[in-house]
Amino acid sequence: MNTQPEFKRILIKLSGEALMGNQGFGITPEMIHYVAEEIAKVARLNIEIGIVVGGGNIFRGVAGSSAGMDRSSADNMGMLATVINSLALCDALEKCDVPTRVQSAIRMDQIAEPFIRRKAIRHFEKGRVVIFAAGTGNPYFTTDTAAVLRAHETRAQILFKATQVDGVYDKDPVVHENAVMFDELSYMRVIEKQLHVMDMTAISLAMEHDLPLQVFDLHKTDNILKAVLGQDVGTRIK
Repeated sequence: MNTQPEFKRILIKLSGEALMGNQGFGITPEMIHYVAEEIAKVARLNIEIGIVVGGGNIFRGVAGSSAGMDRSSADNMGMLATVINSLALCDALEKCDVPTRVQSAIRMDQIAEPFIRRKAIRHFEKGRVVIFAAGTGNPYFTTDTAAVLRAHETRAQILFKATQVDGVYDKDPVVHENAVMFDELSYMRVIEKQLHVMDMTAISLAMEHDLPLQVFDLHKTDNILKAVLGQDVGTRIK
């Protein structure tokens, strides 16, 4: 079994829903502590870590838009929800003795640094985790796209999508008992089959810049650590 990290710098994409735990809304203290401890295990290996967290546990822009709200306003609210989650995760990581900074794509200097690429890279080099909040700072773009963008900008070697399912399936495993999970996929296969991994903008951007993706279940203990060590976890897309 490999005990040496396969990567030096990674970006982790977390869904906002992952922070809810068993409740239907918001942040569960037990869950955010669990997530922070899982990330801390990796940080203790001196891996440079960037994080993008969604905001779906508080507000989802697309849902607000479909309910009749102006899409730009709804997406702005969604971006602010990611800031709330980022601050909560920052606090939880600091409690695990992991130095952490939040950088926001929307300026709010009293609670977060502005996103500055060179400063983020300097934080990595000093051993700090950086949480990238507020998506891309623009409406109509998902946090999946923001994660791929930040991974490219900071020269991360891989993007881990830690989610609610244990990989990418040919169809919804919740609905179809005979759904088959892929161990490995190409970007083009994801696009052609319209597989629900990330939105197509994010997948296309990852493909254009040869950023490998790995999708796995956040709720299985040590999955982030195993992925960093190059073990077979979830689905690899490249």
